[in-house]
Amino acid sequence: MAQSATIVNLLPMLLVMQIHDTMENQLVELNLREPGKVSIYACGPTVYDVPHLGHARTALTYDILKRYLEWQGYEIQLVSNITDIDDKIINRSSEEGISETELAATYTAIYVEQLREFGIQDPDSRPRATEYVSEMIEIIEQLISKEAAYEIAGNGIYFDVSQFETYGSLIHRTAEELRESAQGRITVDEQKNDPLDFALWKSAKPGEPSWGSPWGPGRPGWHIECVAMSLDLLGADFDIHGGGSDLAFPHHENERVESEAAGHAFARHWMHSGMLNVSGEKMSKSLGNFQTLGDAMSRYGARPLRLAMLQAHYRSLMELSDETMAGASGGIERIDAFFRRMLGAGILPGTISVEVKEKFAQAMGLDLGTPDALGIIFETITVGNSAIDNEETDIASTALATVTELLEVLGLSQVRNSTNDEIDALVSARQEAREMKEFNEADRIRDELQSRGIEIEDTANGPIWRYI
Repeated sequence: MAQSATIVNLLPMLLVMQIHDTMENQLVELNLREPGKVSIYACGPTVYDVPHLGHARTALTYDILKRYLEWQGYEIQLVSNITDIDDKIINRSSEEGISETELAATYTAIYVEQLREFGIQDPDSRPRATEYVSEMIEIIEQLISKEAAYEIAGNGIYFDVSQFETYGSLIHRTAEELRESAQGRITVDEQKNDPLDFALWKSAKPGEPSWGSPWGPGRPGWHIECVAMSLDLLGADFDIHGGGSDLAFPHHENERVESEAAGHAFARHWMHSGMLNVSGEKMSKSLGNFQTLGDAMSRYGARPLRLAMLQAHYRSLMELSDETMAGASGGIERIDAFFRRMLGAGILPGTISVEVKEKFAQAMGLDLGTPDALGIIFETITVGNSAIDNEETDIASTALATVTELLEVLGLSQVRNSTNDEIDALVSARQEAREMKEFNEADRIRDELQSRGIEIEDTANGPIWRYI
């Protein structure tokens, strides 16, 4: 609906971004492997079911991180994997009577399609775990050669936690503290050297998919998968490893120690997005408040859902409720009404406000401060609306260009003006009837359009229609 504005960052230099580093447990400046380039690995889903809102929030975090850094002028390489072999996939495929490969392919396609509908841009690489088994075997061999792993006959290869002094550092716990807190959760295996030791390679079981290896047929453990994919695609010492906060331990800590024990520097920084509550409670199938991404988009719309998530800081516990979504829907309507009003007033995009861009960049550069960044956008919308009221065309034009660009950074660009020859003809017929003072006919056409879910807004430059 709004005229397009060229998205070019006019800020004079690359701004240094601060993020909350989980390892450091504080805000730190991004310390990049190579100036001007950012390499990011964001853990993707295990594809045994349709994506849920937690998947969406995690993917959104790293979508926004990439969008913002690209807008700032950085060159980004974002990798987000697909785990396509796992106990859950094996169990689900058995229940449905199809192969693991078919099940994973089905849910991968759904995941990708729904993320695109949600406005998530495709990552630069989306590797599948099963494509990297040889790389996983190579890393396991390195661990064995360095005496950081051992074999249990008939079970597989295990990482030896006792050989890694800093195990637990990512979540600021010692190995002993983790042993004590995990006593009720870890299944005791007397063959393991330590209850915290974890599988690198699982020996084959009847009916399960397997690959050949120096230790006989089997399949990789979960954690080694992401190590192999991230190191192969991004190289050692890559810049940022991200995922949901539920992955910090054990998954991400186990990845870290595997890579470092094998002699490969791993992630320079660690980012973790927060969890999500639905109507005051943790989202859970057992509580009956579990929501898939597809259902939520059908109920609320993709853009209101995206706005609602961005109104909460990515590290915070987000509350999703009918009240939250009503507010977000109102926010999207306010954005779209701004563009409709600009179009109706004949305002074209002008020069983008460097001052507003700098404020926006400062908000986003401080650990992806999307709530403050959105506040700056809505303030600019208010300025633009006031400028139209006061017939200050230059100010309105600047506001239009600025809002257009900043919304694009957040993936919230408003829907372009609808086109439909039949509807255009009805709108024109209504306008002619009004000019001929045939108001009954004009009202009839308006009512017909409303019955088809179409709203007309009369402006100084003629009528504008939109779907409602």
